[in-house]
Amino acid sequence: MNLEVQLAALKTENRNLPLTERATLSCRLAKQLEKVGKYEAAYEALKEFWPDRSESPRLSGLDDIQKAEVLLRIGAIAGWLGSTDQTAGGQETAKNILTRSIDIFEGLRKAERVSEARGDLALCYYREGSFDEARVQLRTALHIVPEGSDDLEAILLIRAGIIEERTRRLNDALQFYKRAAPLVERSDDHALQGSFHFEYGLILRRLSAPENREDYLDQALIEYAASSFHYEQAGNELALARVELNLGFLFFKVGRYGQAHEHLNLARHLFLKLKDAATAAQVDDTRARTLLAQGHAAEAERIARHAVRVLERGGQQALLAEGLTTQGVALARLGNHVRAKALLERAIKVAATVGNLERAGRAKLSIIEEFGDKIPAKELITIYRSAIELLKNSQDPTTGKRLIACADKLLDTKGRLEDEGL
Repeated sequence: MNLEVQLAALKTENRNLPLTERATLSCRLAKQLEKVGKYEAAYEALKEFWPDRSESPRLSGLDDIQKAEVLLRIGAIAGWLGSTDQTAGGQETAKNILTRSIDIFEGLRKAERVSEARGDLALCYYREGSFDEARVQLRTALHIVPEGSDDLEAILLIRAGIIEERTRRLNDALQFYKRAAPLVERSDDHALQGSFHFEYGLILRRLSAPENREDYLDQALIEYAASSFHYEQAGNELALARVELNLGFLFFKVGRYGQAHEHLNLARHLFLKLKDAATAAQVDDTRARTLLAQGHAAEAERIARHAVRVLERGGQQALLAEGLTTQGVALARLGNHVRAKALLERAIKVAATVGNLERAGRAKLSIIEEFGDKIPAKELITIYRSAIELLKNSQDPTTGKRLIACADKLLDTKGRLEDEGL
């Protein structure tokens, strides 16, 4: 019986079941639907206990363990819906619900459930771009996860790797994936296996272009193929669309722009079909960056502007900072320097506010790259020094190369410094 049929049966059977059994069945089905990316359907499974998304869950008549389980499932789904729908305050709502779940589970000494809930809470912080707080939650979750909970431990390790990869700490991310690998190999969960191969492919993708390593590129393609296989077996269309997005990004980074656009076209179609506005906006941002690389600044700016409008509606500040940076660079290349600099400065502020130092530092480098000959030399040096401070822990090879290129620009300011009497 497929999950949609189970959902229909649940709605019919629930009328004749006691409240406690309805809660158990609803949570079980919602978790299955969540694993395959069907977040709206998962919400429908939980709707009896959360009929109004703007209000608190209804838990009357449930004992403590059932309350905590319902809160955990609702909190996890609230986070996913806040992300895909770009709901303002969606992550804050999810965090509040998950925190209530954690409080109850801790009182009941349910370590495995506390660990799972903290893993979902970490995702909420990650979506907001609050990476340090996400690390704290995952570190705690991994510390208390019971021995033998292999799938849960693997999920937490993969999420820890995601945080490090997004903040360009690639070696740290690889260490988490190495710890997860034997756990994933023992699992028969296709969704988990798909996630592992996807994220590992992403690390290889990050390394392929700056290291000029064809073997990394080939291995990344193999990992993405494995990921697609497992996601297809799991029935997760949303995850399959993310694979297409990352294939598009991979081909963009290695300069194969035609193939990049092919994959981005398919990814955008799938995300819009699945009503995931946030990730469709990520596709647009990647397309805009591809167009910039091809020299099509006007079209890139138009697409980047649309992506920013979408991302401004939600709470995913790290993605918003990326979109603002792309739009700022496009405007700079079109000659709209005042507006471009304002957008890049906003990107820095947005990223720094949530503790995403890597993104803030890279936006500062964009200012130097795009306006190096238009900014007073003293200000340029200040920007460069602050960028170094923000990027000092980066393990991304592209960051080091950009810092060196920007240093060359600073050397060109020697004459200007003398002219300015500095």
